[in-house]
Amino acid sequence: MFKMEKKKVKTEEGEYTPENILWLKDLNKDDIPIVGGKGANLGEMFHHFNIPNGFCITVHGYKDFMDETTIGAHIHGLLDKLDVEGTEELDKVSKEIRKLIMKQKFPKDLREDILKNYHKLKHKIVAVRSSATAEDLPTASFAGQQDTYLEIEGDNDVITAVQKCWASLFTSRAIYYREKNNFHHRDVLISVVIQEMIDAEYAGVMFTIDPVNKKYILIEMVEGLGEALVSGQVTPNSYFLKKDTHEVNEKMEHFDLDIKLVEQVSKIGEKIEKHYGKPQDVEFAFYKGKLFILQSRPITTL
Repeated sequence: MFKMEKKKVKTEEGEYTPENILWLKDLNKDDIPIVGGKGANLGEMFHHFNIPNGFCITVHGYKDFMDETTIGAHIHGLLDKLDVEGTEELDKVSKEIRKLIMKQKFPKDLREDILKNYHKLKHKIVAVRSSATAEDLPTASFAGQQDTYLEIEGDNDVITAVQKCWASLFTSRAIYYREKNNFHHRDVLISVVIQEMIDAEYAGVMFTIDPVNKKYILIEMVEGLGEALVSGQVTPNSYFLKKDTHEVNEKMEHFDLDIKLVEQVSKIGEKIEKHYGKPQDVEFAFYKGKLFILQSRPITTL
């Protein structure tokens, strides 16, 4: 599906070709083949918006892991025989594959690469996010198929979270979606994003065109981490804003919130949509009054 090339990066020391690690500052939207949709979008936005610092473990790292452990042939043998319409069988194969990945020894050189870069981060509490090459694409946005791990700290926990992200490429949902959208399992690879964690005071999601009326900006916000919103644990404040003026047209509030924060998010949403040239689904957080963009993906359901 994708031609996998090693990206050259220029530094003060000259040009080099990294094997396994690329920082967000070195990436852009064209790098989906090596860092997946989420990683490429974060790299693209890093140059234009306020994005938490971090780096990606490229698909080369995942590929090296699969090659070194020699489990790829067994995994794809299981998938080749699988009928994804059989829910019990799908769940069984998914569980078997993920268990197989998790019991493998993590490659020593890759572990050293990851931890050397992790130690360069200013804040050592991180978010570890999966970024597959068939995710957050302009034509197919399969959000939430792979796993994200929040508030991870310490060498061993970071490495374990990376391995769990790799394993999540084979959740039942991810396998089913690939089959139904004609993505060949062998062609889909996975990168992992490691980013400094934002201890959010408020967090939320924004659709730069709302899915209901298809004319407003829709913003949903909660107090604390956005995971509570994504998982449905709390009911968010919801705001429909006019796209031209960013004035609130309709709102449903469950806690007090400065409306200026909502308007600030809306205006950034307009800039992100303009940058990509199409409606976006954006995740964001506020920390000490400062707005951070956590990710953005195209809305493909309009």
